Amino acid sequence: MRIILFGAPGAGKGTQASRLEEELEIPQISTGEILRRAKADGTPMGRAASEYMDAGKLVPDEVVVGIVKERIQQPDAQKGYILDGFPRTLAQARELEDMLEKIGAPIDKVVSLEVPESNLVERLSGRRSCPECKAGYHMQFAPPSRDEICDKCGGSLVHRDDDRPESVRERLRTFEAQTAPVKDFYESKGRLARVDGVGKMEEVFELLREALRK
Repeated sequence: MRIILFGAPGAGKGTQASRLEEELEIPQISTGEILRRAKADGTPMGRAASEYMDAGKLVPDEVVVGIVKERIQQPDAQKGYILDGFPRTLAQARELEDMLEKIGAPIDKVVSLEVPESNLVERLSGRRSCPECKAGYHMQFAPPSRDEICDKCGGSLVHRDDDRPESVRERLRTFEAQTAPVKDFYESKGRLARVDGVGKMEEVFELLREALRK
């Protein structure tokens, strides 16, 4: 099964993608990971991407899609794959659609984990990390024993600037502006399923499974 999985920052997309990977026995593919691997392996597309990455520039959509094509044609992806958060823009979606049409392997299902902004802000802004031992906490869901103090090493926990509520809201606005047209694109093709991402991990995963079965 060929799947695209969308989810805003904090929606739990990474967790659910890992669960799907294990259950369906198909690889979870993130563009960041395959860009780095293609560059390290020196594939033709990897060399093309390297020129942009080394110059600190965005890799063009056609190059990213070319690297995705290289990855999905590898043996472990022949039964299917989970594209993790790609495509991010309408231009990427159209490039991807054209490429998959040419190789006769279209996407089967596009799933969007839907979580209200208020929940996402709560999830992301509650995160804390220890700069000493790199331990992570959440002030609501996985708090330290002592307020703002690391349980493991006793260091003072920090609240990253990009996890502060105002920064989180800006990230979410950017995400929605980029991905809303992508979701509309796949919905017009009858492939989009929206799944409620609020609830326990197991409950959300069951909703995700049901969406894929339809």
